[in-house]
Amino acid sequence: MCPTDIADDGVLIFQDDHPSEPITPIAQDSVPWRILIVDDDVDVHVVTKFALSNTNFHGRRLCFMHAYSAPQAMAILRTTPDIAMVLLDVIMETPDAGLQLARQIREDLHNDLVRIVLRTGQPGQAREHSIIVDYDINDFWCKADLTTRKLFTTVISSLRAYATLAAAASERDALAAALTRARQLQHAADQIMLMLTLDVAGCIVEVNDYVCQLAEQPRQALLGKSIGELQLAPFPEPLASVILASLAHTGAWAGELRAVLPGGTAIVLRCAVLSIKDEAGVALQYAAVATRLA
Repeated sequence: MCPTDIADDGVLIFQDDHPSEPITPIAQDSVPWRILIVDDDVDVHVVTKFALSNTNFHGRRLCFMHAYSAPQAMAILRTTPDIAMVLLDVIMETPDAGLQLARQIREDLHNDLVRIVLRTGQPGQAREHSIIVDYDINDFWCKADLTTRKLFTTVISSLRAYATLAAAASERDALAAALTRARQLQHAADQIMLMLTLDVAGCIVEVNDYVCQLAEQPRQALLGKSIGELQLAPFPEPLASVILASLAHTGAWAGELRAVLPGGTAIVLRCAVLSIKDEAGVALQYAAVATRLA
């Protein structure tokens, strides 16, 4: 097609400005890219859809949705969260209807993913520079300048940006969900497991709430204390030597320990201790986990 012509009434008239291009095969069951055309001129909808009718990206066809006013577009956007791109007329029911809709999309719907491309048939009435600076839009075109090739390029670049952002958002949401699950597991473990981190001298670096509960002391009071100070009875020396020897030899130890709580209650713990080493194999800290057996 050749450059776009504009009729006297401002309607887009696309002329061919490129030869036929090979079309990538489209998977019949693939989810289409949803593009919302927002314009109060029916002919703009028809011509835009016709110009992009054979377009596909990453093996997915385009699916067009239509709104003829800003409120109608807002209603569609509220109920269709996976719209990838909005081709938005600036001047519709009011001179700034498109601009206000763009702001609502970002601020009211909190939709940062959808790509917003503004189009105007009356460039003299639109403040291009201030619009680009003041509104969170992704492109701005005068309809008279938007040839079929430029429209194709704008759509493909917008879909590529949307796909990248959507993938990043999906990964972020997955990480947030995994973090939430990890925190839930940590909270559950805190209710039944004693967890400690010790330095190489056997002094406490970190403890969880369950340790503080059994020791009847706040966390800050326990930090820096020797592990032996957590119980009333002396720590059995032969066992201490066995644990240290195992940690030095294999980097780990597991077994049962008997401890006496501050209130005098004797408990049995099933423990596992792991040596945390540097690249040279030198122990930096010890991580200990224990569950109460009796």
